[in-house]
Amino acid sequence: MQHTAVYDVAPRPAALNVWERRRNRQLHWLVECVAEATGTFLYTFSGAGATAAYVLGNILGLPGLGSVLQVGIAYAVGIALALAVCISTSHGQFNPGITIHAVVFRGLPPLKAFRRVVVPLPLVPFVGLTSPLSRYIIAQILGAYIACLLVYIQYKQLLHVAIDELKAKGTYDTMMFTPNGPGGIFGLYVNPGSDLGYVFINEFVCDFVLGLVIFACTEPGNNLSTPTTMPWLISLAYGVVVWGFAPVGLAANAARDLGGRFAAMTLFGRAASGGNYAALAALTNIPATLLAGVFYEFVLNDSMRSACFLSAPSLGPAR
Repeated sequence: MQHTAVYDVAPRPAALNVWERRRNRQLHWLVECVAEATGTFLYTFSGAGATAAYVLGNILGLPGLGSVLQVGIAYAVGIALALAVCISTSHGQFNPGITIHAVVFRGLPPLKAFRRVVVPLPLVPFVGLTSPLSRYIIAQILGAYIACLLVYIQYKQLLHVAIDELKAKGTYDTMMFTPNGPGGIFGLYVNPGSDLGYVFINEFVCDFVLGLVIFACTEPGNNLSTPTTMPWLISLAYGVVVWGFAPVGLAANAARDLGGRFAAMTLFGRAASGGNYAALAALTNIPATLLAGVFYEFVLNDSMRSACFLSAPSLGPAR
């Protein structure tokens, strides 16, 4: 196949060409992390915005503002947008589980993985601004954190009207930090009285299915998954788990969970931490994704297949 560089089709100003050469030689790690943060931002911004409309509409008695169907579509479209915008820069992982999988199966350097996963914001002062971990603070978790804060600002007026409504009805303490409360727009919670054992099973199965679809759709030997169809196939998988299983309790992405939980705690204090569910939501995605990778590599993958030149980009290491 003949290779045609983008600059042959769409020439850029000389100043941008100079910056691009320097960026690719010296600052590629920074650009990759910004791309990861941007992708997670787009995914979270889309889903949290739709969740805000749904939750606040129910509290304030405004019919038609949202539904679980709308929330699922928003997350699915957010995934497609994130992949379309960022995959050519960072390979579009947007998820600590996918990043760790890339270390195990795709040769991503471990140091780069830890840089992308990021330390939690409260630990930054103890890590030091000169360490590799703190330099990559702008990666996956921070993207979700920023998205949630922006959704809060955009919905602030309606949000505080809803909070006042809950206080007037005497239901603030029982509803605020649940999937149907204002806190649930940002942090991820389960309904009061939920059995966390069943929630864990729900989370693990959904994350396993998502991982399986992602690895299949990004496999170079999959002729049905092209750069055009791959984002939408993965997006539909996210839509399926949200539509069918979000009411039980679903995070599906450790970066979305931690970024949103940090944002909720920033806005509402330690009451927004999520209790025992917090660890389940943040960690289950990682072993489930790794198990999906093992299953795909040992059962479904075959390196002897012919690679399709029109297949989707791999989730392997970026440059």
